[in-house]
Amino acid sequence: MEHRLKETIALFARLGITAFGGPAAHIAMMRHEVVAKRKWMDDSAFMDLVGATNLIPGPNSTELAIHLGKERAGVKGLVAAGLFFILPAIILTGCIAWLYKNYGTLPEVEPYLYGIKPAIIAVILCAVWPMATASAKNTELVILGFTCLAMALLGFNEIIILFGAGLLYMAYKSRSSRQKIRSLSLLPLSGTAMGSPGLFFTFLKIGAILYGSGYVLFAFIDAELVVPGIISRQQLTDAIAVGQFTPGPVFSAATFIGYQVNGITGALAATAGIFLPSFVFVALLNRIVSKLKTSRSFALFLSAVNVASVAVIAAICWQMAYETIRSWETAAILVLSFALLFTFPKLNSAFIIVFGSVAGYILSLLH
Repeated sequence: MEHRLKETIALFARLGITAFGGPAAHIAMMRHEVVAKRKWMDDSAFMDLVGATNLIPGPNSTELAIHLGKERAGVKGLVAAGLFFILPAIILTGCIAWLYKNYGTLPEVEPYLYGIKPAIIAVILCAVWPMATASAKNTELVILGFTCLAMALLGFNEIIILFGAGLLYMAYKSRSSRQKIRSLSLLPLSGTAMGSPGLFFTFLKIGAILYGSGYVLFAFIDAELVVPGIISRQQLTDAIAVGQFTPGPVFSAATFIGYQVNGITGALAATAGIFLPSFVFVALLNRIVSKLKTSRSFALFLSAVNVASVAVIAAICWQMAYETIRSWETAAILVLSFALLFTFPKLNSAFIIVFGSVAGYILSLLH
């Protein structure tokens, strides 16, 4: 078990440094490492964890890392995988927050982002297909998957798609009475005095009820901190930028915002608050999932959620491509990155990110 724990720490520490691009890219990288490269589990087991993670609030890729750590190295692995996946982002974000507060600006990163984004799209594309084939086990699930994809592209809430797919498929297969699902609305949070304890409980509430992408996080922060005048909208915009160009979970932007409000103690409080629910939810969910796997109804529900998860990831990939591939340079980086991954399937995705970053910087000099 100690050997497995060391393996888990080494893997997620490296992913924490190299995992750029948001949850979809992080999931693609984790699948490459634990399924394709290391054979810790098969695609079916991996997709079960992805589906289960999508059912709980919080940052999906961080929660998946915690799940994978638990599967590989028990409770110690659960804690280690989560901590080592988020620590690099927290440290880097904290350093940027210090520079920002003291000098009032962010480092110039646009030339590097120019190439990283299309490279990330290639990484996701190469992971989506095997995940799709593992989850689409019959014709009904294929049809359900395309339906979920269409809904995601039309802008339906992710949690409605996931739970709706699960309940619909479970009802269809069991021939039970029609199921109903209610939208989980995002509850407005009341204002809180913004000392470090206030920051901790504010971000704890957000981490405990937030579904969806990292951009939903910024909607919460806007209501909690911008509207009351605790931070400016420009600071929020810069926090979004920091979340995009640092590796690891975009929720590390909480570190940046916490530092702007109350220095190092504010950064620590906000960080602890936003990530603590993920560890608690995964620990509880892991126990429940292992017991419910023997339930036929839950197995049907999870099968549909897995398909819906792939559809949501594919929709995110399409949206990223639509926003990113606007020139021959970005298209060339996408094609070359995809060709490298296709030709060398065991190539570490971190090299693709580095390639995209360097290529983007060089090509940006041509403008």
